Amino acid sequence: MSELLKISDLYVSAEEKELLHGVSLSIESGSTHVLMGPNGAGKSTLGLTIMGSPEYTVTGGNIVFDGDDITEESAYERAKRGIFLSFQDPVEIPGITLSEFLRNSLEQITGKHMKLWDFKKKLKAAMEILNMDSSYADRDLNVGFSGGEKKKSEILQLLMLEPKLAILDETDSGLDVDAVKTVSKGIEEYKARTGGSLLVITHNTRILESLDVDRTHILSAGNIAAQGGAELVEDVLKNGFDKYIGK
Repeated sequence: MSELLKISDLYVSAEEKELLHGVSLSIESGSTHVLMGPNGAGKSTLGLTIMGSPEYTVTGGNIVFDGDDITEESAYERAKRGIFLSFQDPVEIPGITLSEFLRNSLEQITGKHMKLWDFKKKLKAAMEILNMDSSYADRDLNVGFSGGEKKKSEILQLLMLEPKLAILDETDSGLDVDAVKTVSKGIEEYKARTGGSLLVITHNTRILESLDVDRTHILSAGNIAAQGGAELVEDVLKNGFDKYIGK
């Protein structure tokens, strides 16, 4: 598999506090990577930095995506390249419906106008995969949605936008067993349809049960403490993070 994302010796700060200390990892096209670690390890910081969040400043190292250095690019430019981030706590955006948001996002990313009929057909199919009531398309984005509905909305965006790399930040947190199964089904569909890459940030392995994990990274105190295959997930489940903390 060819290399899609390469992070080299990455140092990241926020409000003059260094949060990541020389992180390096690579993600291949079509692969599924898992990022685990104790609370405060820097997992969400890494995901948001890859996405280009202005809250974080890269003070060293670089990020290369699909052969191009994107370290200085905006989140908008990265989204157009095909990077997607599912937020741990999706925000509510009054005044724009879920449908309007998705159609506008598709047209911004592709640079092409999408016929309303074609859009509605694609949206209906994606919502059916996630067992989402069609009425949600006409509701303001995430406004009044339950936690599970917000997570489904994020996976709906994933299915509609079909990015090259999807970063899923604690997408399974706060979900019951049935909701996890539904979200997992959407992620499986994304993989099958696009062959895209995944970086799954998680504490809970339920969302990984339907995925073939290629690589696991354990982050501790802003550093990569260990890297390995799917067996590393099993080790954490059995023994916890204690032996990795402080490495």
